Amino acid sequence: MSTAILSIRPQPGAQATCQTGAEMGLEITPYPLSRIEPLAWEAPDPATIDALLIGSANAIRHGGESLRALRGKPVFAVGRSTAAVAKSAGFTVQLAGQGGLQELLSRIPAGRVRLLRIAGRDHVPLQLPEQVSMETRIAYAAQDVAMPDPMQAQLAEGALVLLHSAGSARHLRAECERLNLDLGAIAIAALGPRIADAAGEGWARIGTAPQPTDQALLALAADMCH
Repeated sequence: MSTAILSIRPQPGAQATCQTGAEMGLEITPYPLSRIEPLAWEAPDPATIDALLIGSANAIRHGGESLRALRGKPVFAVGRSTAAVAKSAGFTVQLAGQGGLQELLSRIPAGRVRLLRIAGRDHVPLQLPEQVSMETRIAYAAQDVAMPDPMQAQLAEGALVLLHSAGSARHLRAECERLNLDLGAIAIAALGPRIADAAGEGWARIGTAPQPTDQALLALAADMCH
């Protein structure tokens, strides 16, 4: 496989993707184009919520004291890796998803449930099932950084970039345009349709993973590189 595969998600996610890729026989180079920074937030009265909805391990890593005050609440986690981070922080995971937050919401047990969603500044809108209510608190944000020279050189020669968020897709495109890089030499493997749409047009190829998991995204990347 000659096409370089690049991960631009922030750490520690980029390294996790590289490790998963290595287990699948893929060599992936991490070039984080953003870093996660915590934001000040206040938790609502714990008596007004039944469970926490967590769409990223970053919510656990950067939730701070406000999150620790809610440790007694069960967690609905977007996937296994997020669930593992929540458990290591002392939370009880009641449900772990397999296909994104919307899929997870559809699996919440019947009955009235009041959720607190702890999210990043750039987060996916959700349709709530009947009997489910939700408050949202923004606990962290991705701060974009400039593309490093080695990544520019690899993109100029042709590469495939893994996209895990709409924000990273927009930032990648903006950096490529700022640096006058040829989009037609760059392929994109996106975690979902919303992310692919955010990347826009003009790339060599754009593929979308059939499920929003690292394993599905990396399988797509392997197929695109053959």
